[in-house]
Amino acid sequence: MTTRLLAAGDHFVLNRLLIDAVRAQAPGELEFAEITLDWPLVPFGRVAEVDEASGTEDQLIEALGDAEICLTQMAPLTRRVIEACPRLKLIGIGRGGPVNANLKAAAEHGVTVCYAPGRNAGATAEHTLGMILAAARRIPQTHADLTAGKWRSDYYRYDEVGIELRGSTVGLVGGGAVGNLVAQMLDALGARVLIHDPYLTETTVGELVSLKELLSRAQVVTLHARVTPETTGMIGAPQIAAMRPGAIIVNCARGALLDYEAVCDSIDKAHLFGAAFDVFPEEPIPAGSRLLSTPGIVLTPHLAGASRQTAANAARILAEDVGRYLRGEPLAYAAEA
Repeated sequence: MTTRLLAAGDHFVLNRLLIDAVRAQAPGELEFAEITLDWPLVPFGRVAEVDEASGTEDQLIEALGDAEICLTQMAPLTRRVIEACPRLKLIGIGRGGPVNANLKAAAEHGVTVCYAPGRNAGATAEHTLGMILAAARRIPQTHADLTAGKWRSDYYRYDEVGIELRGSTVGLVGGGAVGNLVAQMLDALGARVLIHDPYLTETTVGELVSLKELLSRAQVVTLHARVTPETTGMIGAPQIAAMRPGAIIVNCARGALLDYEAVCDSIDKAHLFGAAFDVFPEEPIPAGSRLLSTPGIVLTPHLAGASRQTAANAARILAEDVGRYLRGEPLAYAAEA
């Protein structure tokens, strides 16, 4: 029997990656249809009741037809789409959380949803390390000065130079997949690693400490927590004030964890040395934001997880669960409604 699949890729998780990965993992006769969504050439957004989606419901319904399996990263798997496609039985979302799928509607219609946790952990960890170094050594600022024709030897002043990671204390707020990799990288560079994570009881790298102790000891603080009611706004003005003078704060996790205005205030008052951010409370950053004008802040546009390996990992993780589905085995990464 032939299994019909829709590869609804985009310009990052390519259809050829999805199709090749499934053919390597899945048994039986497979027939693929394809649609390429506009992301990231066009920003994602809310579609009906789901978030961070690309494309339209009508576009997806037409492309799905009588497909049994849909593999995507960004397609809007809304209630309307699910109800319009009664043959659909498996949705694979190639990202760390299936925010663009209506899990309740899927469960009501007997559709299983799987996803790809950890797909970008390596990329995000490496980007975090790069952001720490960029902020600590003022790499973007000195580059910008040079390209503007300025040879700024005054950056060699003691008050202007940054720290080395070797021998420095770096605190990680969150010790999950990304945080653990960052901890390993920092340990290899000779940094002293502190970790605050209320869900961990032990760690193979670093020292588990309270948030208060971490903030008071760390020369660099980097955020790796998930956004929950408890972690939203967890680093605000009081926590920033409790950090060491001359410290650096880095966030490649989620914008909701941090008070960015408080960071700008602290840098303006010369309490913090600098900061580096890949995520923001509003994306894109609005014109006139203090983040764009406060000195010492390194910015990247939510690209920490963007690597070719991330795209390949997403396809591979989904394909492995497609293979399990077709063999009648339990899925490794099934989402719960």
